[in-house]
Amino acid sequence: MSQPIIAETDAQIAACFSTMAELRPHLSQAAFLERVKRQMTQGYRLVYLVFEGECVACAGFRILENLAWGKFLYVDDLVTRETSRGRGFGSNLLNWLLDLAQREGCAELHLDSGTQRTGAHRFYFKSGMLVKSFHFSAALTGRRN
Repeated sequence: MSQPIIAETDAQIAACFSTMAELRPHLSQAAFLERVKRQMTQGYRLVYLVFEGECVACAGFRILENLAWGKFLYVDDLVTRETSRGRGFGSNLLNWLLDLAQREGCAELHLDSGTQRTGAHRFYFKSGMLVKSFHFSAALTGRRN
């Protein structure tokens, strides 16, 4: 299996678009490139796996620190192309992220997953991850003070 590649150039970032679009279908290719580059200035990194010349899995992540968990690796995005699932690509990428977190001195790895993504949840449970909290959000569009 190929080794994960950290996307650094526009071409490498663009190579991840069609796979990431399966998780983030609201983004156009131009918006994806723009957002990834902007987020990279804030510590975001994009890693991907290539199989037979095509990006088959990718993950966006950052290393952060907070009072609750100390230093941790947060996975913003993790997706394997639907046609490539069940072949170990997701496990390969998740294990690479876990290894990186350890090498970077992180105490934990965290990610959020939409409640509708039951297949992803099975994958995370099978990978030894646990549900430790609820994630709450509030839309600010149209909010009155």
